[in-house]
Amino acid sequence: MDRRRFIQSIGAALALTSSTGSMAGSLTNSTKRLYVDGLSFVPEDHQDVKASQIDAFIADISEIEQVKLPDGSTNYKRTYKACMKSIKAQSAIMQANADIYQIASKGSDIVKAKQADKCAVFLQIQGADCIEENLSQLDEFHDLGLRVLQLTHHYDNVYAGGALSQGNHGLTKKGLTLIDLLEQKKMLIDLSHSTVASAEQTLKRAKGPIVQTHGAARAIINNARCSPDNVIKGIADSGGVFGVFMMSWWLTYQKVPRAEHYIHHLKHIKNIAGAQAVAIANDYPLRGHKAALGAGNNNKVAIKGYDQWWQSLGKKGVLGFDRDVSHIVIPELNHIKRMRSIEYLLQQARFTSSEIDQVMGKNWQRVLVDVLG
Repeated sequence: MDRRRFIQSIGAALALTSSTGSMAGSLTNSTKRLYVDGLSFVPEDHQDVKASQIDAFIADISEIEQVKLPDGSTNYKRTYKACMKSIKAQSAIMQANADIYQIASKGSDIVKAKQADKCAVFLQIQGADCIEENLSQLDEFHDLGLRVLQLTHHYDNVYAGGALSQGNHGLTKKGLTLIDLLEQKKMLIDLSHSTVASAEQTLKRAKGPIVQTHGAARAIINNARCSPDNVIKGIADSGGVFGVFMMSWWLTYQKVPRAEHYIHHLKHIKNIAGAQAVAIANDYPLRGHKAALGAGNNNKVAIKGYDQWWQSLGKKGVLGFDRDVSHIVIPELNHIKRMRSIEYLLQQARFTSSEIDQVMGKNWQRVLVDVLG
């Protein structure tokens, strides 16, 4: 029995014990489920953590440097210098607010943090550019608490192909070595922003669970930033999870984005890979997209400034960027209580009680325990 089928058999057994009236676990009658967000940021107002009711989240603590590419476009690289400064600064902020945060080094820290009425935070960097100078720099970041590393961000680097670069490049020799090192150090490997080739080769190379912290289904939105079904299935087969994010232009072609479009992606992943692979992500602050909130969730205002970047990719022929976009958030979910909203929507979509437990946080918890201990 492969890893995916084993995990699914456990999920099926749990479902049998709770399927008698799966809707009985309504928000008004049940204790709060475990909430884990696959990608957000340490908020400026630390009370946002309490208000969001998040029990744990993967926090992108990286910082960027602007790098001009040969074609004149700009890439935002997570360099060693910028990320080393950032991880120290973000850790200091959380340590100064130790009544709210617990910087997590193991998956089991989620339970410990919850018992102490704290939020477990797993440090992540979006892009292995931060260790381009020397693979030994990975040790430095690990010693400072880094537990999740994304192979690339948008564009190719010395390890892997980026989804928005031309050519669908895969892992390099250094990339294969990086996969081995990350597994040796029990760090979670994140395929977000990778090319299909890089994702496929990583899944073939790795021995343990692989995740995509934030993304969407290409079967629904045919865009380079979205993942095809075979990659999603491969993540499930590895024992990993796929987090669906809140960026609405990658969730629906409709001009008015609605919560049902988000749920559609969760359903799709469940249908092709099993409920054990479905997870929640954000890719915005816990409070929501700042510009959208400031405009009363008016997408016409919120999307300003993104047009030039989107159109430049369309001119290069990057998959899916040849169409115009008119929104960036789903207003119904762009608020600090989105996890409660998603839980309710899953009930309405007839996910079973055990499936909702998995999607809202148990899947992330399982993988973090499997990989980090």
